[in-house]
Amino acid sequence: MEPDDRRERPVNYRHLEYFWAVARAGSLTGGARELNLTPQTVSGQLRLLEEDLGVKLFDRSGRGLVITEAGQRAFSYAEKIFELGSELREALAADAGLTPRLSVGLVNGLPKVVVERLLTPALDLDVKVRLACKEAPTEELLADLALHRLDVVLSDVPIPPWIKVRAFNHVLGESGVVFLGRPALAEACREGFPRSLDGAPMLLPIEGTMLRRSVDQWFSSHDIRPSLVGEFDDGALMKSFGQQGAGLFPTPTVVETEVSRQHQVERVGVADRVVEPFYPISVERAVRHPAVAAICRAARTDFLGTQEDGPPT
Repeated sequence: MEPDDRRERPVNYRHLEYFWAVARAGSLTGGARELNLTPQTVSGQLRLLEEDLGVKLFDRSGRGLVITEAGQRAFSYAEKIFELGSELREALAADAGLTPRLSVGLVNGLPKVVVERLLTPALDLDVKVRLACKEAPTEELLADLALHRLDVVLSDVPIPPWIKVRAFNHVLGESGVVFLGRPALAEACREGFPRSLDGAPMLLPIEGTMLRRSVDQWFSSHDIRPSLVGEFDDGALMKSFGQQGAGLFPTPTVVETEVSRQHQVERVGVADRVVEPFYPISVERAVRHPAVAAICRAARTDFLGTQEDGPPT
């Protein structure tokens, strides 16, 4: 095909999306996993895109791929194209009088009471918004965010350095952590806190969560070895067991009042110097989605009390 003919042909945006996914993931298998396709299928589509554009987008390096200079330029355009496509869908939905959707990813283990408080401002806008929430591991949510299947990801950790996605952390603020329990158990452990937690029955989030890591480090720094009764992926289930008196459990101080009232539990004590941060993660350096902006604004002023917007990272 002559170069002039090639320039006149429209870009195959499906092939461009495959390239975009592979470039973001840093590997053919990673991109194929995001797209729910086989590596062979994605590889074939990439070859067609390279033939169509007349450039090499990737070079082979051992068993991996290295993006070329032309590929870097194509990736920059692909980022803008798919971001504009997402904005187009939202704009046309608004013009058609359809209820805009806010697609939110929730990292596993985020306290549901906190999530509810964070998302409520999005429902109080003059323009009604339909929430669509998905709870999953961080890696899966960030892949969906990069593909614009999600508008924002709420997390208690920033983007892990090993996940290669073009996204930004927007710090909302942080909360202290308090231990709660049924009245009789709380009263028994309140005196002598925190040493009273040594050997006390304890309910904790599963390992790998930010809150669990912070609490484990705090136990270690105070030479406390509680009796671990249960570990939970679902924070609501952990609180239900706490309500039945199975053990004490940690929760963010910003929702202590709601949790205490809902589960009939009382404060034992605050874990000094332990905080749980909260981040909305987006593909935008400056948040433009009005519902996401409302969430950030309310969290910083009313909920978590951050004085100023921090720079995205």
